[in-house]
Amino acid sequence: MCNARTARRRCAAAPPTATIADVRNDWDSIVIGLGAIGSGAAYWLSRRLGDRVLGLEQFELGHSNGAGQDHSRIIRLSYHRPEYVRLARRAYESWAEVEDESGTRIVTRTGGLDIGPRDGAIPLADYAAAMTAEDVPYEHLDGLEISRRWPQWRLGDEHHGLFQADAGIADPNRGNAAHQRLARERGATLLEHAPVTRLGARPDGTIEVELANGAIHSAPHVVLAADAWTNDLLRSFDRRLPLSILQAQVTYFAPPDPALFAPDRFPIWIWMDDPSFYGFPTYGEAGPKAAEDVDGDEVTPATRTFERNDVGFRRLTDFLERHLPEHVGREIYTKTCLYTLTPDRDFVVDRLPDVPGVHVVLGAAHAYKFASVLGRVLSELVLDGASPSAGELERFTIDRPILREANPMTSYLV
Repeated sequence: MCNARTARRRCAAAPPTATIADVRNDWDSIVIGLGAIGSGAAYWLSRRLGDRVLGLEQFELGHSNGAGQDHSRIIRLSYHRPEYVRLARRAYESWAEVEDESGTRIVTRTGGLDIGPRDGAIPLADYAAAMTAEDVPYEHLDGLEISRRWPQWRLGDEHHGLFQADAGIADPNRGNAAHQRLARERGATLLEHAPVTRLGARPDGTIEVELANGAIHSAPHVVLAADAWTNDLLRSFDRRLPLSILQAQVTYFAPPDPALFAPDRFPIWIWMDDPSFYGFPTYGEAGPKAAEDVDGDEVTPATRTFERNDVGFRRLTDFLERHLPEHVGREIYTKTCLYTLTPDRDFVVDRLPDVPGVHVVLGAAHAYKFASVLGRVLSELVLDGASPSAGELERFTIDRPILREANPMTSYLV
């Protein structure tokens, strides 16, 4: 096994993923779902529990059936409430530790723009106030100044924006793989193709986890990081959350002049209106990426497809032709993913009140930037019963009023 020092640079080959037949059945902690947050939880738990951690993934590691695999996700300190800004600060710190240990660069700083009409549906004042409250430096720019600094944009006096220099790209392909490799190097067992069919609380307080092949594992603590499949597993405890699952999509374009969108010339951006759009400089493919936030049809994991939504694609290209015309070029490809949304679009990071050994986490389709720190927080809650981020978690409880409603009003703009 590689130690922490040698793992940083020299241990490129991780131990092979175990098979179901290889493993024991009793653990100190079990993580269900090894996407972004679950992989982070497996890693941070393994730092303290070593080989007493089991991770279970129903598909192969690195699959594209959920939400957490691609070249790029936005990472930023610009958020609409101070608790998100504080958690984002700790997210940068957590990613830096993973980068140091793995020798893998996961975060690329490009700067970030929050842009929109002055009367847009998402008020920039909330973001400015939250950053001011947390002493995050930023600039408030009018539309003409944004277009002067970044001539790719076509904006007028009716637009404005916030620029924050620390924003950029978090790489899920690298980040997830680093979490998984480091967890295995610390002794954790990660099982692929191991779908969970049932959970149950034993009289001694441990949690029983049954797999599709009939194998039963148990641990005093289970982290449920199943995203779109969360309610399927909560059914074991007669619980259901009012979640909406959308089939969203992102598109990579080959612009006429790719150099205009190089990471050192073009920042990540979010269009703060309804509809809301967002995008990236060229990273991972031969051109930049853009998408509409919270677009697409409502689906289930069983009914989703991997086909492009042409209506949404046209809406995106119309926006780009209006405000970023040099972005539009040949479509490299469009990739679909699942958005699993809570009605208020806040996270869930909490234990089940009636089954305190089960810890539930949901990222509400804006959590990749927080994947490592949420895994870290979950390890603290599991092992210490508390977290230094407790203040940031107060609004993320599983029993908050809106999650008790059968058909709550939804508000997805953040």
